[in-house]
Amino acid sequence: MMNRRRGKNYFKRIDGAPDPVVVEVRRRVHFNEVDILGMVWHGRYPVYFEEGSEELGRSCGLSYRNFYESGLRAPIVQLHIDYFKPLRLAEEFTIRTVLLWDESSRLNTEYYLLKTDGSLATSGYTVQLLTGAESGEVCIISPPLLERCRTRWKAGEFHHQTK
Repeated sequence: MMNRRRGKNYFKRIDGAPDPVVVEVRRRVHFNEVDILGMVWHGRYPVYFEEGSEELGRSCGLSYRNFYESGLRAPIVQLHIDYFKPLRLAEEFTIRTVLLWDESSRLNTEYYLLKTDGSLATSGYTVQLLTGAESGEVCIISPPLLERCRTRWKAGEFHHQTK
């Protein structure tokens, strides 16, 4: 992993791997998300990341329903956030969510919250490990759900999406 503050991506790109899956969601800062200064409270940013993650999962067959029906879970084992510029009440912004190719039973996801002028407000990443729903044990071998996603990914089914 690399530090975003140095202008690099968080995760190393694998040579020959398919391009990342990218989904963008446009939204506006709501009243209940800001502090008394009118800035988004720092603890709200992981919720924005989750909104992007949910949309990305729906677009590539890795939704919460897909995990549930497959007897899998994907708990977050790492979360990192870098704050650059605050988001403010009623401000419009874009959540860019980027899923990167990985050969193991994990999901490496980067998040970029972009202001309307394109500047970076906040970025971060999560690492999720796929586990069995009943046992809670980490999947050593990639489960069929993830393999189906990878097959579609390699076939080029996932394109940059804006919602």
